Amino acid sequence: MNARGTIDRPQTHDPKKQAPMKPSTSEPAGSAIPDFTTTGANDSRQNRTREMQLIPEALARAHMHERLHQAEQERRAVRLATARRMQRRAERASMRARRALAMAVMQ
Repeated sequence: MNARGTIDRPQTHDPKKQAPMKPSTSEPAGSAIPDFTTTGANDSRQNRTREMQLIPEALARAHMHERLHQAEQERRAVRLATARRMQRRAERASMRARRALAMAVMQ
């Protein structure tokens, strides 16, 4: 395919500047009904074919987006758990320091 780009980010929106549709090798030449071999039908078939070829790419992009979102959520959860653990540790150290100060003042 000469035209670069994807369905989401096409290089051009002009159908005349896109790569022409190649004839299918599995169909014999001249097997289509003449009414359906109009320019509009070929353009729509070409766009559908390109769309069908790019569906796995779009699915992979959506899957990667979801995976990145999950990874970010997991990182946030780990950071929150670490922050809470450190806060509890600091509170325990503070209580020990208060007790030690109170014991020193009482003596």
